[in-house]
Amino acid sequence: MTVPTSPVFARSTIDRDAAARVDPGLEATLDSDPATRIIAMHRGRVLLAERIDGSAPALQFCTAADGLPPSLLRCYLGREGGSRFELRVFDPDAAAAIEPEEARWQGLRDAAPLLDERDASLVAEALALANWHERHVRCPRCGAPTEPVQAGWARRCTADESLHFPRTDPAVIVLVTDDDDRTLLGSNALWAQHRFSLLAGFVEPGETLEDAVVREIREEAGIEVDQVSYVASQPWPFPASLMLGFTARVAASNAPSSAAPDGEEILELRWFSRSEIAAARADIGLPGETSIARWLLERWYGGPIDPDGSGLAWSTS
Repeated sequence: MTVPTSPVFARSTIDRDAAARVDPGLEATLDSDPATRIIAMHRGRVLLAERIDGSAPALQFCTAADGLPPSLLRCYLGREGGSRFELRVFDPDAAAAIEPEEARWQGLRDAAPLLDERDASLVAEALALANWHERHVRCPRCGAPTEPVQAGWARRCTADESLHFPRTDPAVIVLVTDDDDRTLLGSNALWAQHRFSLLAGFVEPGETLEDAVVREIREEAGIEVDQVSYVASQPWPFPASLMLGFTARVAASNAPSSAAPDGEEILELRWFSRSEIAAARADIGLPGETSIARWLLERWYGGPIDPDGSGLAWSTS
C-alpha cells in the first residue's frame, strides 16, 4: 500500500456552496428537497447507520420526511452532485427519540476511520461548526446573546447586530529528521504512557509559520532546526484547529542526542529509524490513522506502518 497524497480530511469532495448561505429561503428549500441529507449530531457525536448483514459502517443520513424533532442548530454544509448536506444538532431528549442506542452515536475519532473520505470530511466540517457555535453564544464585544445566521456560518449579536464568523486556530506540526534520516517523536504529558507523536504547537500572534516551527521545536526539544518546508494541512476540530504540516532538519550546530524534553508539555523524546519504528510498534502508541501526524509519519516511513492496526493508539495531533 502507498501513502495517499494528502491527509484524510483534506480529501473532501464537497462544494461548500457559500453563495447559498445568504438565501433567506434556504432552510425551506432544504426541507422540501428529498435529496437533502441531514447529519444528526448530539454532544459532538454523529449518528451512524445500523449495520445489517455485515454492512460497512456509514453515516446515517436523515431527511426532512423522517419527522425529526426540533433541533438546537442547523448548518448548511454544502452540496455534491444533486444532494445537499445539512447538520442538525439535537439535545439529549431529541437525540434519544431519533436513536436510543448509544453505540450508534459516535465521535469523530471513532467514526472517521470507518467512513469514506467524503463522509469523514463532512463530519469534520460539521463538528468544527458545532464546536464554534457552542462556544460563541455571546457577543465578544458587549456580552449580549448571539443567534445563528447565514445558514450557520455566522452569528449576529442581538444587541448591536455585529456579525461574528467562525475562527480557526493555526497550529504547526513537524516531522523532524536528522542526518541519518531518523525522526523525532515526543510523548505529551497529557497522553497515556508510551504514546508518541510528532511535535506540534499553536502559531502565536505576529509569527510566521516557519518561525513557529523553529520556536516550537526549540521550546519542546531544546534543539534548533532548519530546512523548514511546508507539506500539507488538515482541519482538526478539537475544538477548532488547522494543523499545518511541516518537515524540518536538525541544524548542523546541534547534535541529535542533545534533544531533551521540556519536562512540562513533553515528558519523553525518542529518535526512531524506520526499522526501530517497525520493531517498537507493539509497544508504543502512534498517532491515529486519520490524523495528519500519522500521515506525515507514514509519508516518511514509505507506507503504512501497521496495516492491521495492532498495537497502535490514538494521538490528539
